[in-house]
Amino acid sequence: MMEAPPNDIDLYGVLGISRNASKAEVKKAYHKAALSSHPDKVGESERADAEIKFKSVSKAYEILSDDDKRELYDAQGMSAFEAGNRGGMDADVDLEDLLAQMFGMGGGMGGMNGGGPRPSGPRKPRRGEDEEHPYNVTLEELYRGKTTKFASKKNVICSLCKGRGGKEKSKPKECVACHGRGVQQGLKSCKGTGNIYRDKDRCKKCKGERVVEEKKVLEIYIPRGSKEGDKIVLEGEADQLPDQEPGSIIFSLVETEHGTFRRAGPDLSAEVQISLSEALCGFSRSLIKHLDGRGIHVKHPQSDGEPLRSKSVIKVPGEGMPYKKSELRGDLYLIINVEFPDAYWLKQDRHIQKLQELLPKPADPIQADTVDDVDYVKIASIDGFGAGNEGDQWEDEDEDDGGQPQCAQQ
Repeated sequence: MMEAPPNDIDLYGVLGISRNASKAEVKKAYHKAALSSHPDKVGESERADAEIKFKSVSKAYEILSDDDKRELYDAQGMSAFEAGNRGGMDADVDLEDLLAQMFGMGGGMGGMNGGGPRPSGPRKPRRGEDEEHPYNVTLEELYRGKTTKFASKKNVICSLCKGRGGKEKSKPKECVACHGRGVQQGLKSCKGTGNIYRDKDRCKKCKGERVVEEKKVLEIYIPRGSKEGDKIVLEGEADQLPDQEPGSIIFSLVETEHGTFRRAGPDLSAEVQISLSEALCGFSRSLIKHLDGRGIHVKHPQSDGEPLRSKSVIKVPGEGMPYKKSELRGDLYLIINVEFPDAYWLKQDRHIQKLQELLPKPADPIQADTVDDVDYVKIASIDGFGAGNEGDQWEDEDEDDGGQPQCAQQ
């Protein structure tokens, strides 16, 4: 391998590697040097020097990471890449372009995992903004999945002028407001294009706007098992602009509250009512209608005299929400509420006596030295708890008689 010509730039020295370094070693050294010399990593006073070093590091990597360019550099040095020579680089290198080459994206360090320079060629068009909207869905729709169509209005590139804004063969003139730079977005004159057509030269279809409004039927597919916050993306369906890749329409799912079921991840829960008789004697019946309309039948026989109590929970495996792209399902948790009979359901003394014989015996009475028989209110409300007068105000009987309060005798 030939040495670099005298007084030439030593690209190997810029990256701090030997001349026989492998491609992996070149890439590793490049990442390290690029991070340490990035202009954003230094103070304002050192930024100019850092930019020079940063460009040198990027130039060294572009040449040494390419087998053909590296061979050319080893043979002829940097003179092989002067303007006009094959494979040469522009001496006035833009920092943003270097960042894009280094990290696969413009103006940032976030793409370090991407490796080295991007392939040469025309730049990818800028991407337009996404449009985000909330989309309300019921729990039934999330359980079963849903496909729906709707009409949408969007701007599309004018088919007559192909987005130029002017008639065929007509030539625009430079915008006087931005001097042709097209950097002032929102100008009524050129709308950021830098050019403007005379009224008579404007496209008859779009009136010089370059885009026209169009109606389109779009389709949304919500997979079964989707959840709140999931996003449905319609790629490239946002407004179009010339020289831009259209953004996407994004729907964010919002789950509406359900009257029966509650969801937690893949699991469902619901409260069900059973009678006192079922709590004591067992049951076999459909307890609830599921989100797809099926009845959920539960057989719960009486077992060793153990009753079901309120707030007991019955778990039904595999009857929760479906997992996306799977046949698996979560579980269904049924929370039991025991309903007591209405008033006066049991009137005959003989039936009361028979029921007392069947039910467990009451606890032993409380033993106390003094026992008072008290009156009580049969049907009361806890709302009155704590609302009574405290009764801690002392009243002087003499004040009621118009007398003066008496002083204590000394």
